[in-house]
Amino acid sequence: MSVLTRQIATGVCAIIPLTRLFTLEYSLWFDWLLPALQRLRAPIPLGGTSNFFRRDILLKAGGWDPYNVTEDADLGLRLSKLGYRVEMLDSTTFEEANCCFDNWVRQRSRWIKGHLQTWLVHMRQPQKIVATTGWRGLFSIQLFLAGNVFSALINPLLWATFLVLQLVHFPALENAVPEGLQYLNIFALIAGNFCFIACATVAPLKRGWRDLSLFGLTAPLYWLLTSLAAYKALWQIVFRPYYWEKTNHVISKLAIERRRAALSRAGIGI
Repeated sequence: MSVLTRQIATGVCAIIPLTRLFTLEYSLWFDWLLPALQRLRAPIPLGGTSNFFRRDILLKAGGWDPYNVTEDADLGLRLSKLGYRVEMLDSTTFEEANCCFDNWVRQRSRWIKGHLQTWLVHMRQPQKIVATTGWRGLFSIQLFLAGNVFSALINPLLWATFLVLQLVHFPALENAVPEGLQYLNIFALIAGNFCFIACATVAPLKRGWRDLSLFGLTAPLYWLLTSLAAYKALWQIVFRPYYWEKTNHVISKLAIERRRAALSRAGIGI
């Protein structure tokens, strides 16, 4: 990473509480959204940690797709299309929150690219999803896979358009859009972002992490980083669709200390 890029990354990490927002996001996804999909009996795009499968069913589903960079999410959908149900376990797999900007972007762009891959593959035959999970299952895939990618791509464009229209006078554009519709668009933009901020602040309450709720107010800054990763993913889906960007782990001081202590208790030197 260049000196300039490293300086920008240091500045970003100083402004955005990256690890706290990473934790909020995980809590929202695994404590609220995925359990909701389970209750709705909708397809669940699996995460990459602590999955347990029956071997015969895994073989029947064809195993993991070696070309998909979020292979577990793809497998979750294929299991649903075969009529199987995925259940969430009431347990926690603790994972180090990504604390380095460049490492975070690599990880997030791979996730977004993989979700886009998964959506493109399964939308070849949407009737198979409807046949086993109904229209509700098809809608959930649009919302949780395509919706996540599309929102990350469109969010900065919407805000940029809003700011430009407030600062610069474009008579032709203003006359083309009725005034009432302009206000409705502004309301949708602000209200939509407010709803997501509210979700981010509520997410940690289920685990009793009330001190993290306040950081949900900084979620829009986190979404800008997500948009950056989304555009990188969009470029890669065209030019490097199967490239797997590796994520470095055990990089924080606390994680390094815990690893050293665990190895020491096991009698393993490092």
